[in-house]
Amino acid sequence: MTRIAAAYPYIDTHTAGHPTRAILGGIPPLSGDSVLAQRQDFERRFDHLRPALLHEPRGHAAMVGLIPVPSRVADFGAIFISSYVYLGMCGHGTIGLARTLAFTGAISPATGDSFTLETPAGVVRVDLDWGPDGELAEVALENVPAFMGIPGLQVDVPGLGPVTTDVVYSGMWYAMVAADPLGLSLEPENVSAALALGWRIKQAISAATDGRAEMRGLPAPSVLFHSDPARGQGRQLLVLAPNKYDRSPCGTGTCARMAQMLIRGELDETETYRAENILGVPFTAHLARKTVADGVTGYSIVVCGRAFLSAQGTIFLEKDDPLSGGFLAR
Repeated sequence: MTRIAAAYPYIDTHTAGHPTRAILGGIPPLSGDSVLAQRQDFERRFDHLRPALLHEPRGHAAMVGLIPVPSRVADFGAIFISSYVYLGMCGHGTIGLARTLAFTGAISPATGDSFTLETPAGVVRVDLDWGPDGELAEVALENVPAFMGIPGLQVDVPGLGPVTTDVVYSGMWYAMVAADPLGLSLEPENVSAALALGWRIKQAISAATDGRAEMRGLPAPSVLFHSDPARGQGRQLLVLAPNKYDRSPCGTGTCARMAQMLIRGELDETETYRAENILGVPFTAHLARKTVADGVTGYSIVVCGRAFLSAQGTIFLEKDDPLSGGFLAR
């Protein structure tokens, strides 16, 4: 008699170094007329699967999961899950989904050069660059509109002093923090220092923004450190938790950063922004359009990048495994 209690087929990709695990089966049908409602149903009934599918011993703190779900308003639907919070939108994950769909044959040159994706944050457009061999090359994601939430927020960080940040929304909240004035060099060997510093800053920002109407009940802003060697060029490191950072430049974070620069007059609307991660792998971004809703100007940013296949398999949960629920050692 088999001891396997559940099985979940998956495909792993990475986008500029950050993983996306697409769970392609095993999740019971979710209720709800929208992707957001289906995500809320997953949170309510199946949140125990999130650590089981993402955390050790089958994953790690930085693993991002994606669950395809039906959509009534778009070609595809997806919910994004992570170690600590549910994501309204995930740029690197959307690019990873496109690569997964191409690998499985759900999209191809025959199906067209674009598709729409409903996420909990709204519907996004995904444009596809098919190479001459018919393989998917670059993906261009037009994100939900980004806008300034809290300009010039100043927080006092213990042991560091005052830090000033713009808090920007682009599917999630991001707090923009210049790295150079803090003496922080955004290099692989400095990740531990960036995590420690970024977490202290994030805690201070979380305390300052908790309950504010601008936050709309969404998770606290993550800290996006940026260093800008030239106009239209940046290096970015996003700190999510004391043990978790985005290996990519962060897709939605790049949208937020570009919106901030447009608002601050640091970029023209016709310019392109090139954001690289600490490994030197870039995303590029440009403005698609501006919109106004409820008196707030939104910036629809297109972010471009590539994802690569890294693994395919099946996650098993055995009945007598004492760690079948997953674990994190922080």
